[in-house]
Parts: sequence; structure tokens; C-alpha cells
Amino acid sequence: MYIAIGCFIFLCIVFVCIQIYRRPRIIKKVCGLCMEEKCRILSALIEPFGFCYDLEQDIFISRQDAWQRSFGYCAFFDWAAPFFQMVFDCLPVYFEYDGRTWLIEFWKGQYGINTGCETGIYKADGILSPAEQKHALFHAVSDAEMLPICTTLYRDSCPLFSLSERHWWLAGFSMGLFSRPHTLRMSVSIAFPNGRMLCAFVSALRECGFDPEHLCIEGLTATLCFHSRSGHGFFMRLICAFSQWKNRIFCGLYLWITRPFCKSIDRLLYLYYFLPFAFRKMITIRKPRRRRRHSHEH
Repeated sequence: MYIAIGCFIFLCIVFVCIQIYRRPRIIKKVCGLCMEEKCRILSALIEPFGFCYDLEQDIFISRQDAWQRSFGYCAFFDWAAPFFQMVFDCLPVYFEYDGRTWLIEFWKGQYGINTGCETGIYKADGILSPAEQKHALFHAVSDAEMLPICTTLYRDSCPLFSLSERHWWLAGFSMGLFSRPHTLRMSVSIAFPNGRMLCAFVSALRECGFDPEHLCIEGLTATLCFHSRSGHGFFMRLICAFSQWKNRIFCGLYLWITRPFCKSIDRLLYLYYFLPFAFRKMITIRKPRRRRRHSHEH
């Protein structure tokens, strides 16, 4: 047993020494790349994970053809999220339109080492009762059913980033930033195709207890300000607190390891060359276990 422990410690020391030796060379390699080359390399690396990089805002944005689209969404994912270091406030809005139950949901919070927000648009195969809504799997809408969405995420009243696109799941994440969900405020505008869908959404939003003062209607566009906190029982509050404790530690560790750089594109490329396994962990932002299953199937 002592021999095994000694061998393990020795291997760890050797690994650390090798990495320390490689570090200056990797820093030089990343610094030697032009921005166009950096963007090309990073785009190729993160595309399979369903994201693209916005250089101007230094954030990661969900793609329309992201792998997550094939899985849909259900309430269980929200419940299980804290077990995978995703601690967020969510606002699911269920409403009936065109012979089906639709789900438009909003999220904001901490996703591992990322601060982010999301707006997702889904629908069921038919009309669901309130009891069925909590257990049903909703499917992502088709390209023709996607809606124009504009989102701005604020942290302590300061804007972090803004997104605007016709999408089924518009999401943005700022890597290396730790936040508590209640410090985040999300402003979202959605343009609906007709008054019937708008009225169905607004009615459902009011029925779920959303404050009318935080909702504005202009034409066929609904704009809401989401900053309330999700209610959790005592057990889930403990899980969330533990997950946030780990998120803060890993966020600090990420910043420390990649400290020669400031922008996410440089930090991630450095991490990719320095610690590839850590790089893969950093960009698996949403539903990691389902991602592995998806990869296995293909």
C-alpha cells in the first residue's frame, strides 16, 4: 500500500514538473497566434459542444444547430441542475396555442464557472394538463416557429452582455465569472407572430404570479424583467450552497491557471494546449451527462 501511494505521489510530481516546463512554451504559442487564427481554432473546438464565441463581448453563445436541440426540455432538468453545479433562477411559462401546450422558459445564474442566461422555446405533442406539464418532455420548436429574442443580462445593475437573434434557445455565458443568481437581472423581449400567441403567453405569465409591473407590451412584442429568486426546500438549498461553493473554487482555479491571459479566447486556447481534459470540462456548460450519452450514440 505504501509503495502504491509513493508511486502515485511520484507520478504526480513528475506530471507537475512536466507541465511547469511546458507552460512558457504554450504561453508563447498562444501569444504568437493572430486573432483570426485564434477564432478559427476555438470555433472548431467548441462547435461540437453547441456554442460559438463572440469576440466583441467575450462570451459564448448557443448555436441554432446545437446538439441540445434534439433532446428537448422538461421540468426534471431544472430540479437536477444543482447536482451538476448549475445553480440558477428559472421561470417556466406554460400556455396553450395552436392546439398544443407551449413552454417558454427563462434561466439566469451560475453554470459551473460561467455566469449566464437562457431563453428557450419548446412545445409538446398536444394539449397537456397542469399535472402533465411537470413531467412531459417538450420538443424544441422548428426553424419556422423560432421567435426573435432580445436579451440583456445585468449583474448588480451593470450590463454583462446583450443577445439578439431569432432562435429556439438563445443563451449566453461569461466564462470565469462567479455570480449569485439573486444578483442577476434578465431583461427579455420576444416578438410573437400574432396577437393570439402573445395573449396566451401574457395570460400564462400572469397566472404563474409574475409581477405585471415588470412586463411591458408594445405591439406584438412582450418585454419582461426577470430577477426573482426560485424557491427551494431546505435540502435543495444545501445542494445549491455546496454547488456554489465548488463553483467559486473552480472559478478561482480557472482564473489562476490561465492567469497569463485576460480574454476567454486566450485562456481557453492556453487551457486546451496545457490541460486538454480541463478544457473539455470548461466548455461543457449545459447538461453534461446527456452530452456524453449523445456522443456515445453517434
